[in-house]
Amino acid sequence: MLLQLNNIFKWVQQGGQRVFLLKDINLTVEEGEFISIMGPSGSGKSTLLNVIGMLDDFDEGQYEFLSESVHQLKEKHRANLYKQYIGFVFQAYHLIDELTVYENLEMPLLYKKHSSSERKAMVADMLDRFNIVGKKDLFPTQLSGGQQQLVGVARALIGKPKLILADEPTGNLNSAQGEEIMDLFKQLNKEGVTIVQVTHSEKNAAYGGRVINLLDGRMV
Repeated sequence: MLLQLNNIFKWVQQGGQRVFLLKDINLTVEEGEFISIMGPSGSGKSTLLNVIGMLDDFDEGQYEFLSESVHQLKEKHRANLYKQYIGFVFQAYHLIDELTVYENLEMPLLYKKHSSSERKAMVADMLDRFNIVGKKDLFPTQLSGGQQQLVGVARALIGKPKLILADEPTGNLNSAQGEEIMDLFKQLNKEGVTIVQVTHSEKNAAYGGRVINLLDGRMV
């Protein structure tokens, strides 16, 4: 088992009322699964993804990740855990505009104990895998949306994460680029990487083995 959420609740206070973002979520993810989270806007999909990715706290419940009790960990230990094991792919790319493609890719490796020659080799490998060698000295603003998304995916993968969390990974792409990203996820999943994606697309959801439907913060 990679991770388990037990009775997870998350809420915000609005005008003295609790507004629930997540209600009593119970979810087990096994290593090597490919899961799609679906549901209408505002149903809690991105919140759930952020809780799994340890970017968001929750108010009640337990979260086990690789037998570590995430809900009991100190902030620093938690950050080390997700930097080591989790890769994020966001719809908005979240690339750093002041850094070149090469530097954006190298960034996650700086948190880990890789030598500079190892980092060079790993970045070169990713540039090659994504056919973006010619773009390595460009800045994100000089790339098309599709190219930025490819760089975003490459950056998520470079540290060889156990788990990839993707929030609408093809949201800003044309259909050919979107397919390229989804085929890549499928390939990675075959190689043993666990993937959890949030998607509106039935077609993208079909790449996964299991669909989780959310409505008003609950699993339905």
